[in-house]
Amino acid sequence: MKRNTAIFLVLCLIWGMTWIGIKAGIATVPPLMFAGTRFAVAGLLILGAARLRGAALPRVAKRNWPRLFFVTLFMIPLCYAPLFWGMRYVDSGTAAVLELSLTPVALLAFALLLGDERYDGQRLFAILLGVVGLGILFGPEAFAGWAHPDEKGRAIQLLAMAAVASAAVIYAWGSVLARPLLEVYSSDFIAGFTTLFGGAFLILVSLVVEPGAAAALTGDWGWQAWAGWLFLVLFGSFIGYTLFMRLLHDIGASRAGAFAFVSPVIAVLLGIFTYGEEVSLIDVTGMAVMLCAAFLALRERKQGERTSLPAQQLVLAPRAH
Repeated sequence: MKRNTAIFLVLCLIWGMTWIGIKAGIATVPPLMFAGTRFAVAGLLILGAARLRGAALPRVAKRNWPRLFFVTLFMIPLCYAPLFWGMRYVDSGTAAVLELSLTPVALLAFALLLGDERYDGQRLFAILLGVVGLGILFGPEAFAGWAHPDEKGRAIQLLAMAAVASAAVIYAWGSVLARPLLEVYSSDFIAGFTTLFGGAFLILVSLVVEPGAAAALTGDWGWQAWAGWLFLVLFGSFIGYTLFMRLLHDIGASRAGAFAFVSPVIAVLLGIFTYGEEVSLIDVTGMAVMLCAAFLALRERKQGERTSLPAQQLVLAPRAH
């Protein structure tokens, strides 16, 4: 458990810092192209590093290809494409409330629906508590953005909010679908495969729908965007995504999803120390509630109690969603 706790905290620290790299990148690079190249290169690095450690690429069984395909599609293209598009039309507070609150809720819901975990009242309470904390921390900004829509009007804003929300739900679905694969294949292989091919798919989509995507391939981004891209490749994906896959395998989707209550706290603290942003008593209250929720979600159950199904049942489960 101590090892998983350390991995969880490192993941939260890394993913709490990724907003800096994303902000620097999408300021000058089409968002889907920026995300696609990040993931594709990270996938190559993950698989290459595994090969250097002596791990051969496994032969994927024919029955597992459909699940691997959908996990790749859900966790990368169908998550990040609507997320980046939606964030163009809603403010950061609204996006944070929608994505970060829905991610752990959806992770638990899919884990229960797909038979990956059993009902746990303590974990459900922790997730609901975390959602309340997110509302306290980001609610005022989200309400301000809703009260004063931009010139594109209420309809486009509603559509953008739906896109951000869908990204969280689709990512959660993909995460739970990945769990049986992680019982058969290494977390490095699953992380490398999904990021490599998911990123390649995003690049293709970007070339079709994003103005300036082809020109962006020349690499004339500016040093700030390149620095952000490099951080996201090495830390956000190469290290962070692999750690998340390991947590999915070891502690289950709903507990791993508690990162959504810790990473925003780190992001807010970074904003304070990096940009001198002010923090109010309400902000502190929201962050404290979210950290309490993460603690409850991760707390070990009494000996003999389990919320995850046995590994054999996961592998042999007849579901092929």
